[in-house]
Amino acid sequence: MARIDFHSNVADKLEYACRLTRKIWSATPEGQPVRNIVIVGEKADLKKLDELLWSFSSTDFLPHCYIDDEAAAETPIVLSESFASPSLAAIPHADVMIHLGMRMPTDVPALVARFPRIVEVVTVNEAERLAGRERYKAYRELGHELHNFDQSQSK
Repeated sequence: MARIDFHSNVADKLEYACRLTRKIWSATPEGQPVRNIVIVGEKADLKKLDELLWSFSSTDFLPHCYIDDEAAAETPIVLSESFASPSLAAIPHADVMIHLGMRMPTDVPALVARFPRIVEVVTVNEAERLAGRERYKAYRELGHELHNFDQSQSK
């Protein structure tokens, strides 16, 4: 069963996604394979995130590309607009999925079978909060163990 974490009350989801991606990717113990991350979100958000991943830190390099890029199979951080992109099947890695969007995945059983860890990022925006609550309820009704990390007190 997948571990599903909700990171709620996030002020800036794209900056938060950069920091979270850096933390997950760099937390690989020495000698172990790197943890690979698929980030799913809306096209406009992914475009901004792509730019931000290159510039948010002057000391960290987070190798990433879009799912349809020819290098996606070898790139540890992959950006996708869809949970069910046909290109996802060509990606040999899928350790963590970070979801930045508001849509509920249509095939949750396939998603949790593919990703051992799912992170849902929910902002303070009211529409996103409501959509996040609906996703939380849907995952819970399917019997998944959920963890919530409230970011309202974080800097």
